[in-house]
Amino acid sequence: MTEKAELEWRNEDVPFSSRFDDTYFSKAGGREETNYVFVEGNGLEQRMTQVSSLVVAELGFGSGLNFYETVLHLRRLPKDTRPALTFISFELYPMAEEEIRKTIRPWPELMPIAEEVLCHWQLKQGWMEVALEDVTLCLGVGDANELIKTMPKAADAWYLDGFNPSKNPELWSEELLRAVFDQTNEQGTFATYTAAGWVRRNLQAAGFAVERAKGFGTKREMLKGRKIAGPSS
Repeated sequence: MTEKAELEWRNEDVPFSSRFDDTYFSKAGGREETNYVFVEGNGLEQRMTQVSSLVVAELGFGSGLNFYETVLHLRRLPKDTRPALTFISFELYPMAEEEIRKTIRPWPELMPIAEEVLCHWQLKQGWMEVALEDVTLCLGVGDANELIKTMPKAADAWYLDGFNPSKNPELWSEELLRAVFDQTNEQGTFATYTAAGWVRRNLQAAGFAVERAKGFGTKREMLKGRKIAGPSS
């Protein structure tokens, strides 16, 4: 039995988690935040034109906004040039179908992709695979701290998108970020909206080279980086 998200709504269509006392994305613009922090932060537009396959992983699936936006970028490329994309994500408290639809409805460009996924939205604990025409979504329903050990593939890029670290520290712990590092291919990257000092230190302790960058909207800074060392111990 899966646990459900506990949602309220802000500004009518911005989902807010009463469990974590935080919105699922920036009120300044969900799609804009996704593109700035995660797609641009990992340099994915350029990388999609340079590789034959790509694995993107994410902590915190939420409504799937980051996934739909990533697929949209992929589908803007000519079909014969698109890399084979695997998107791996984790979610302990998944949204119901109608909650996802309500969240994504303000963005008609993304709704067809969301509906492709919702056709297969039969949640159960553990891994579920949704195979679309040009991308495979592997969703781990449950605790990322456990499921990350059984990830189907190592990642080339990570979206670290848990709730505010002060409200959801379990998704930013040194132990979990070491597991993220271990499940990252050499020269793989990460990006996150937060610049919290203890998160930065945990990422560095895991083995990542970390840099600060200008944050999205009113946020002064965000973090991004790369795996340049061998496996963590």
